[in-house]
Amino acid sequence: MSTTPSNVKLIQTCSIWRALEVVGDAPTLLVIQSYWLGARRFDEFCRQTGLLKPVVSDRLKRLINNDCLTRVEYSSRPKRYEYRATERFLDFFPLALAMLYWERKWSIKPGKLEVVLTHKNCGKVTQPYPACNACKGEISPRDMAWEKGPGVGLMEATYSARRRKSTKSSGNTVLHDEIIQIIGDRWSMLILRSIFTGVNQYQEILKETAIATNILAGRLSELVEEGVLTTNQVPTDSRRIEYKLTPKGLAIYPIIVALLKWGDKWLPSPEGPPLLLTHTTCGQPLAFEMLCSECQQPVQPTEVSYTLQISKSSAK
Repeated sequence: MSTTPSNVKLIQTCSIWRALEVVGDAPTLLVIQSYWLGARRFDEFCRQTGLLKPVVSDRLKRLINNDCLTRVEYSSRPKRYEYRATERFLDFFPLALAMLYWERKWSIKPGKLEVVLTHKNCGKVTQPYPACNACKGEISPRDMAWEKGPGVGLMEATYSARRRKSTKSSGNTVLHDEIIQIIGDRWSMLILRSIFTGVNQYQEILKETAIATNILAGRLSELVEEGVLTTNQVPTDSRRIEYKLTPKGLAIYPIIVALLKWGDKWLPSPEGPPLLLTHTTCGQPLAFEMLCSECQQPVQPTEVSYTLQISKSSAK
């Protein structure tokens, strides 16, 4: 007999959910982005993100509490500190590259700041792409199969309190401007997670995510407006609609996989991964990597250099 109180909402366990508890808001993603661009000290994070000091301080503390950053004294007179990445933080790098990959395809516009990466291992300018490391082929949701893993189960749908505030840049200082708005809104990402697994009608998504009805309706409308989702009538019932991913929405899949990979590694279920992915093109379990477009080797944070430039072209 179940001992779960009737007012407690249960949802399926998910490594993506756990990862979003760490990075699932826009200010945190901006702080992480700033670290990749060289920020190490508090004032540098404030300047690069454009966020208020209390917000930067709070997100840095959260990353420290989640074992992603450490605060290290670099001057004793006067006392000054800088922030250094842990191994957990460095494992966000595939997520950052997946976001960059999406922005290049869907959000580059003239006058926007963009990053040019050089892969030190091969010495060439690279545009890392999401791939199966077993066959080096680029992945898409159309060539992936999934099944429930040993860690699948139910957990309480608890949500840490977070205020939603737009961080869209009025200038050109934010590299991942548009995609940060999507990933940085946990509700939107949980909706997309559901749709990627074939759950695409309102009531089904509501049951899958346990999101409040007003929030769910609002986020679905926003995702449609942003061109990430489109709506179709259900063939067997014209009174109902289903939500489908557009090409722009399908391109978010590598970001979902990067979050899944990070959650599986750093916030795992004791029994094992809740979700198992297979790359149907080669038939192997997915070994997700962001590979160099020139030498097809995994791109590591210590193996790249970057320059910033102002884009003269638009996304294709």
